[in-house]
Amino acid sequence: EVQLVESGGGLVQAGGSLRLSCVVSGFTFDDYAIGWFRQAPGKEREGVSCISSSDSRTYYKDSVKGRFTISSDNAKNTVYLQMNSLKPEDTAVYLCARISRRNYCSPYGFSSRRSDYWGQGTQVTVSS
Repeated sequence: EVQLVESGGGLVQAGGSLRLSCVVSGFTFDDYAIGWFRQAPGKEREGVSCISSSDSRTYYKDSVKGRFTISSDNAKNTVYLQMNSLKPEDTAVYLCARISRRNYCSPYGFSSRRSDYWGQGTQVTVSS
């Protein structure tokens, strides 16, 4: 059974940091990319970052470049999202998802439509 489980969300002041974790199971980690998405109330779900560890491919949404870092620990089947310099507009539920093909982790391929399994999400709230 494919599973993705997020953790690490919470309440933080603007300028603060959080590290999200996504532990995956039920599939071969190296065969897929993993993406982080977020959804704020009343807004569409948007892709934040993705990683394909087997071919060292990463992608970041413009608004998080230089503030967020995605990484993976293949031995632990875990993907991390280090979020620094957080802003109130980063407030959302953050979800990780399996991307159906590694090369979809790219500026033109990264999309929720290409993600086939999802975690339950973790809330990130940034206060001003």
